[in-house]
Amino acid sequence: MPSLTAITGWSMAGIAAIGAVVAGDMPPVLTNAATPAPQMPLEDDMGRPKPLELPKDVEAKLAGVDPAKVAFLKSGVTGRYVEKDALFDRIRKGTAAEISAYIDAMQALHAQVEFKAGRDLAAIPLDTTSPWFNAWKAKRPASMNPRRDAGPWELTRYVGGYGGGFATFAGAPLAMTPEDLKAGKVDVAIVGAPLDMGSGWRNAIDGPRAMRMTGGAGGNDMYSMINPNAALKIVDYGDIAIDQNSTERSVDHVRAMVAEIARTGAIPIVIGGDHSLEYPNVAAAADVHGKGNVGVVHFDSHYDVGRNGVHWITHGSPVYRVLHEGHVRPQDYVQVGLRARGPDLETFGWMRNKGMKYHTMVEVEKWGWEKVMERALKEARANTKKLWISFDVDVLDPAFMPGTGTPVPGGLTMREAQPIMRRLCAENDIAGIDIVEVAPYLDTSYKTALNSNYLLNACLAGIAMRKKGLPPGYFNPVSVDHGPSGYYGPKKKS
Repeated sequence: MPSLTAITGWSMAGIAAIGAVVAGDMPPVLTNAATPAPQMPLEDDMGRPKPLELPKDVEAKLAGVDPAKVAFLKSGVTGRYVEKDALFDRIRKGTAAEISAYIDAMQALHAQVEFKAGRDLAAIPLDTTSPWFNAWKAKRPASMNPRRDAGPWELTRYVGGYGGGFATFAGAPLAMTPEDLKAGKVDVAIVGAPLDMGSGWRNAIDGPRAMRMTGGAGGNDMYSMINPNAALKIVDYGDIAIDQNSTERSVDHVRAMVAEIARTGAIPIVIGGDHSLEYPNVAAAADVHGKGNVGVVHFDSHYDVGRNGVHWITHGSPVYRVLHEGHVRPQDYVQVGLRARGPDLETFGWMRNKGMKYHTMVEVEKWGWEKVMERALKEARANTKKLWISFDVDVLDPAFMPGTGTPVPGGLTMREAQPIMRRLCAENDIAGIDIVEVAPYLDTSYKTALNSNYLLNACLAGIAMRKKGLPPGYFNPVSVDHGPSGYYGPKKKS
């Protein structure tokens, strides 16, 4: 998602991030996500003003102006409020009094924009005396529930057909505890995370609900002729509790819950919710598998490396948070589908210098999707033991994903997205997956939830293909061709 810097060109005070969590089987309470870490490195703070060099004729016009005001102009902070050419033009045409008043106005604006101790809140206060302060995420003790054996259980009422009972992700049975996952030897646990605080047009809160109620996630994958529901032990792990008044409080709990799943050996698939979730999801994977052992493929129309924003975590900043805290090395981050108004040239340069890999729709237009896809797949396999896939549905063209908070025209098609998701999951040891920014109420049809579920099915089929040991790029020969005519030439081994 786009940062304020990408949208406006303005820069604001530098942000900081939290420190890393200590490793362990069951880690202690994580540092609160709102807690600042050491100051952002200077090279990351691209929003800082750059000195403004004044043309000689402009400097001459400022000869009678207060030197402090001239120094303000030369500091470069005026670039936040007016383009330099417009500034120079205004000075050239103005009288000394008009120029002085113009600078006064910008100084007054500047004083309002930046933080001022005593005037502005440095933190959003919470009522710590509330007896329900942590009730939203306090888990019900097992002793308060009816006795049952550990393991998944079915919520369907009927043996055949679609529907009946309670809707679940991919029609899978339900699990509620790590003991259920271990007893059921679960391969994949799909969990909802209806976070809706960091998105553009709101409604990502209903993403998990819509995907449970819409078909497409379960059943046979024609490309491989594998039914993931039969080949894998898949469960619906319910929803993770969210404090819809605080992204910071929510992401801490999401991180703990995603790690809870991963520690059982199951692959967590997180259904959002907005893209702020990428930060706790990937951090949780690093908590379990180790920093530097997890790579990320980030599908998005936006680069999500926002810095200098007011809030520590939004859906425009998860990538930077992950990198800054050291959960993933920059060279192990692969971005696919970028095409929004940002990054600017400076940010592209920063990403290159860090070693990040990005694939824009400009690259796709120049070289074609097949070449770009193969390049991204190769990069995903390169350096790490585990791979997290973070899929923002706005990477797809709005024709296929109208129900999302910040749609951008010119994106991927389903025909392009399904194969790369299937192959990523078939060719890599998957640490986890998230599918985020599904906002069904923004869609007058049901295609957003339907297509998201088909992407989920492609992921599940890929995981099943890897479990069966099928080779990269495998297609089942029966679904490829209706017979032995040799129409396409000699048959290649799949």
